[in-house]
Amino acid sequence: MNLLQTLVAFVIALGTLIVFHELGHYLVARWCGVKVLRFSVGMGRVVWSRRFGPDQTEWAISALPLGGYVKMLDGREQDVTHLPEAELRREFTRQNVWKRIAIVAAGPIANFLLAIVLFAGLYMHGIEEPATRLAQPAPGTPAQLAGLKRDDVVTAVNGVRVAGWSELRWQLVRAAVDAKEGGDARIEVRRPSRGTFTFTLPAAALTALDLDGDVPASLGLAIALPPPVLGKVDPGGAGARAGLRTGDAIVALDGAPVQDVGAFTQAVRAAPGKAIALDVVRAGQPLRLTITPEPARADDPRKGSVTVGKIKVELLGRPDMIVVADGPARATVKAARRVWDSSVLTVRMIGRMLTGDVSWKNVTGPITIADYAGQSSRIGLASYLSFLAVVSISLGVMNLLPIPVLDGGHLLYYSLEVLTGRPVPERFGEIAQRLGVGLLVTLMALAVFNDVARLM
Repeated sequence: MNLLQTLVAFVIALGTLIVFHELGHYLVARWCGVKVLRFSVGMGRVVWSRRFGPDQTEWAISALPLGGYVKMLDGREQDVTHLPEAELRREFTRQNVWKRIAIVAAGPIANFLLAIVLFAGLYMHGIEEPATRLAQPAPGTPAQLAGLKRDDVVTAVNGVRVAGWSELRWQLVRAAVDAKEGGDARIEVRRPSRGTFTFTLPAAALTALDLDGDVPASLGLAIALPPPVLGKVDPGGAGARAGLRTGDAIVALDGAPVQDVGAFTQAVRAAPGKAIALDVVRAGQPLRLTITPEPARADDPRKGSVTVGKIKVELLGRPDMIVVADGPARATVKAARRVWDSSVLTVRMIGRMLTGDVSWKNVTGPITIADYAGQSSRIGLASYLSFLAVVSISLGVMNLLPIPVLDGGHLLYYSLEVLTGRPVPERFGEIAQRLGVGLLVTLMALAVFNDVARLM
């Protein structure tokens, strides 16, 4: 069932982004007076089509779903010598260079506009998310060494205000990218009954982060959670063998009070194969049990594969939640700023990859995107729409890269035409086109390799 939901979520996301991208090209081409012959969702052989409109434009679905295109009347691709003068005036290459630039740029711009609309809608509707109140940082983590403590409420990162956990994570990712240039991260917190403080996370800790992983957790930042109360207890797990039951409240571990779910989880994970004394309250009565977590392998964001303890019980309790909502004007401005920041961050990440400062493992492909589509759809509609906006931004940025065969490559040609006053030589364009195809195939192969490596 999860696989089916993932596939459906991926197809809907991909189809939506392709349609909006190509609609950008189509609408501006029509506005500029260029005749559009075909609007295709997908590449390769046409499997379904219908003709509509005064120009009888063919609207088609093609066999290969990874992409789409708008086919215009273009003398480079069709024989136009037999057409009347009225039709020739609507041929793409006969338009002035600024119209051609507008038509090509319209696709990526449509992706950015879609992301702004989605983010603005989410910000106006309001998003329930965990507050920025922190759990006690684990010993030795950058957050603990910086002086952050349990119940600190993060209010800003590098001077940018944060209202919820997703905003905090986003600003930490930005800070990690900025750290490549030697910048520390200033974390402003409000400490209950003691006022506001500023702490510093050093650049060295930020540059070591895996930006594709859980950035806050790698720094030692976690959401403050309530004391642990047990939900479902797996009959075959260490918890059931120790006598734990649904509804038990864990109050102490080896005589030390348990602050919250996170602290209890960390203590269990740190004790594989070791006996632990648990103080439990069951139906209002205190009870002491002894439990031995089972050893299991797990991935640690800082240490790689490690052995941890597991007891196979469900821990109940929600963190403090807030609803972040804005009016239409503020939501739109906030959405536009988010799209701009995300675009700049993507470009900077690409630059870091080219210089070797960031691993090429961060290049992801359709398998990872499909996985994220499925995960976000299972969380809820707001999460899925946010995912859709993020991917739309990435699609817009990638299409603006100056690679032949992409929109950015064509924009580069037309920019040179503006500067020199004459079109790029046809022979040069053919060679660049072949190189662009080769580069795209290489990047796609790398993305698929990284996807498979993550799965394994």
